[in-house]
Amino acid sequence: MRWPDLPPPNTLLPFEATVRHASMTAAAQELHVTHGAVSRQIQNLERALGVSLFERGTRVLRPTPQARQLAAVVRDALDQIDATARQISRRAPAGPLTLSCEPTLLMRWLIPRLPDLTASAPDVTVHLSAGGGPVFFERDGVDLAIRRDDFPFPDDVHRTRLFGERIGPVCRPDLAARLADGTGMTDTVLLHAATRPGAWDDWRRLTGRTAAEAAQQTQTLEHFYLTVQAAVAGVGVAIAPYAVVRDDLERGQLAAPFGFVADGTGYHLLSLRPPEQDRRVHLLTSWLRTRTAGLEPGQPR
Repeated sequence: MRWPDLPPPNTLLPFEATVRHASMTAAAQELHVTHGAVSRQIQNLERALGVSLFERGTRVLRPTPQARQLAAVVRDALDQIDATARQISRRAPAGPLTLSCEPTLLMRWLIPRLPDLTASAPDVTVHLSAGGGPVFFERDGVDLAIRRDDFPFPDDVHRTRLFGERIGPVCRPDLAARLADGTGMTDTVLLHAATRPGAWDDWRRLTGRTAAEAAQQTQTLEHFYLTVQAAVAGVGVAIAPYAVVRDDLERGQLAAPFGFVADGTGYHLLSLRPPEQDRRVHLLTSWLRTRTAGLEPGQPR
């Protein structure tokens, strides 16, 4: 035999999934088998290697350092096999791509541009899902995700930078002139989003402006898109990312009396595999990079 120390191949998929999830139950769900089947394969692998691969406790399953080392190698090997199979397969990937996107960006920037995506890449069908924070690709059936880098991205996730975040106060145009000279701040409502409660403080820190502190009234809404909608309705002034209010600014529904400032974060397209491995993903990635280029300062809109 060419590989005398190779463990039983049928044990490797359940083992890698168990290490990745730190759970046999989650591994079984991913592989569509029973918990008992996964447990038996792990035991077979441990017998073949002569070592224990997990520290087992009450409702706790911790991979040992040796298990993590082996799982990393198995994962690399599976990735290479998968990539090669895609290259030689005559089957073109089909079906819709599931794209998870942060809700405000999804509602106010991405959805209005779907007709352009259809015209530019008619072979790409996208199923949209609103979501934020860490992405669980396999568990949630997500192919791609657009996320702001305000949390650590996993090392094994491929990322494509789309644009940098720029924030600033926005309000109805009739209020903007009074805010610019500071005369209208005392009777203005500052709109806060519960999902990003430090947005006004971040803007003050980045710009050194203190005019907003003169406001006597505040109102907190649950999401960013609600504060933007409230600003459009004339309720008050909201801190908003340029990307999500760009269309409102161009239509004259909102004004930005102090402009926008980069806050040091950016949005990225995340995927488990490089875009080049799937033509649909490659087309969608190219379209997103082209359309988001106009969100960067100095780039054509």
